Amino acid sequence: MEETYDFDAIVVGSGITGGWSAKQLTEAGLKVLLLERGPDIPHGSGYTTESKAPWDMPFRGKGDAELYAEQYPVQRLNRHFTEFTQNHFVNDAQNPYQVGEGAFNWFRSYNLGGRSLTWGRQTYRWSDWDFDANRRDGHGTDWPIRYADLAPWYDLVEDFIGVSGSAEGLPQLPDGRFQPPMALNAVEADLRERISARWPERRLMVGRTANLTQAKPGRAPCQYRATCQRGCSFGAYFSTQSSTLPAARATGNLTLVTDAVVEAIDHDPATNRVTGVRWIDRSDNSRKQASARMVFLNAGSFNTVHLLLNSASEANPNGLANRSGVLGQYIMDHPSTLSAAALMPGFANVTTFGNRPTGVVIARYRNLDTMDGEGHTRGYSFQGGALQSAWVRGKREAGIGAEYKQSLRGPGPWRVVLVAFADCVPRASNRLTLDRANLDTNGLPQLKIDFAFGAEEHAALAQAKADAADMLTHAGGQVLMGFDRPGAGGSAIHEMGGARMGHDPATSVLNRWSQAHDVPNLFVTDGAQMASSACQNPSLTYMALTARAASHAVELLQEGAL
Repeated sequence: MEETYDFDAIVVGSGITGGWSAKQLTEAGLKVLLLERGPDIPHGSGYTTESKAPWDMPFRGKGDAELYAEQYPVQRLNRHFTEFTQNHFVNDAQNPYQVGEGAFNWFRSYNLGGRSLTWGRQTYRWSDWDFDANRRDGHGTDWPIRYADLAPWYDLVEDFIGVSGSAEGLPQLPDGRFQPPMALNAVEADLRERISARWPERRLMVGRTANLTQAKPGRAPCQYRATCQRGCSFGAYFSTQSSTLPAARATGNLTLVTDAVVEAIDHDPATNRVTGVRWIDRSDNSRKQASARMVFLNAGSFNTVHLLLNSASEANPNGLANRSGVLGQYIMDHPSTLSAAALMPGFANVTTFGNRPTGVVIARYRNLDTMDGEGHTRGYSFQGGALQSAWVRGKREAGIGAEYKQSLRGPGPWRVVLVAFADCVPRASNRLTLDRANLDTNGLPQLKIDFAFGAEEHAALAQAKADAADMLTHAGGQVLMGFDRPGAGGSAIHEMGGARMGHDPATSVLNRWSQAHDVPNLFVTDGAQMASSACQNPSLTYMALTARAASHAVELLQEGAL
């Protein structure tokens, strides 16, 4: 007799990849349960501070410093954390974790949509320079896929979410299916021209961003407010709420449950299949469970690893899908720092209008056809932009009196910043474990993070600092400062790895389809699957891998293989 299940698939997590899993699986006709550990934030009505001005807020947008020090000591370090957005971030005191060796700032959003509400929206394809990196230099293990495997899925994702950007013809940063790009301002356009004239291999371009410049069904183009992290009722940037969740709901095949903290995945050792999940209902602390033919983990890189480790059993004493023993190892985040900031004289009569929600990018140019890295084998890119100082410069400048106040009414000088993002070498010593001696507020073991950057990352940022100063000086800038030390791990908000994809079940957790080697109806399609980090933002690649895995899972289900 055929076994019956509550659902065809369970998706854990409603962030950038969880929304995509739900969309793809429901559109294929599957009945899907989507579990989110945090509260519902409805699109539009849930963005309660979206249109508020600083004077509408109790602390004028800056927030309660005493409260933040006590309850949000990590989250307050996030550049997107303000009084306007604090409800989109976790309370650290209520969601503790442990740090072993090194330092790690773990930024989290436990709510419907996850960090899709607060992400920076930078949207870049990876290339074979990235997928071939581990094989080429011997760090980590080889990716079991290459760019050609993912290219059609990049197409699909870009077409759906809407990405504005310019085609540049760079093999290390492949072009995509773009809406018209946002414009460079006059200072950035001048920088692009001067830098490319001196260094043709260094291409400055406007940031490719998941902000619409042309309308899509149910979504309006960007309004140039640059308040994206508060939520956008226009749907002008990609989020779960604006895009994938409405698509999944439209099928009639989705069941969404919020305030559901998944504690373990059920596994049947007799069939070697996962059979469902168990969760804690935060509304009354009751335990609940549901069964399904397959499970997709999209809880966020580190929470996905936590869930696999916490699903240990007699049959899987070291955690589910961990016969290799590498579950939790090889975590990564981009080492990043302000490489250079400069004043740009000569533009006193130039101004700009609106608040463009993206900066500029200089694509990777080191260690491509020529190994020209100084002490490192991979690469780095720059993000940043040119901004004209407004009246708020008065907070940090010396000045007093009516004449000074009057001067602040006019535009100030132009400044350019270049922030380096470097590749992070995968290391076994950078790892996640469970601290069973310290429990969280749900009674679950806290996650322990051991993480440190190494010589490769430090060397890359040192060379990036020198390059940035050279470029801005050549363009006529007066360099004010620059750094070559990365922030703490997690500062780039690109934490990934811990359940890496690979060829060999003895050295990796997942196969080329984001499918667990050990358990064929278990899929991990968030950042945990990453085998290397590249130096560009990873979210587009997460989404493409998710769409690809979901399609494969549906095929397997139709064939009776799951």
